[in-house]
Amino acid sequence: MGQVIEFKKPNQKQKTKEKAKGKTLCINGFHKWAVDKSKQFDVKSGKLVTVYRCERCNEVKVKAH
Repeated sequence: MGQVIEFKKPNQKQKTKEKAKGKTLCINGFHKWAVDKSKQFDVKSGKLVTVYRCERCNEVKVKAH
């Protein structure tokens, strides 16, 4: 017969930390903006734009030049 290995129960605090990792920052307005180079020209207004996309929650922010 094999050996029985007992596993530790995960701490409740650690589980909630892992679940909320990266989400709580964006909810409070601390996004991790990165430039999205796929769309650099706005067709409707005919201007160059810079599209920023949050790496954690994929929210989009557009800045016209």
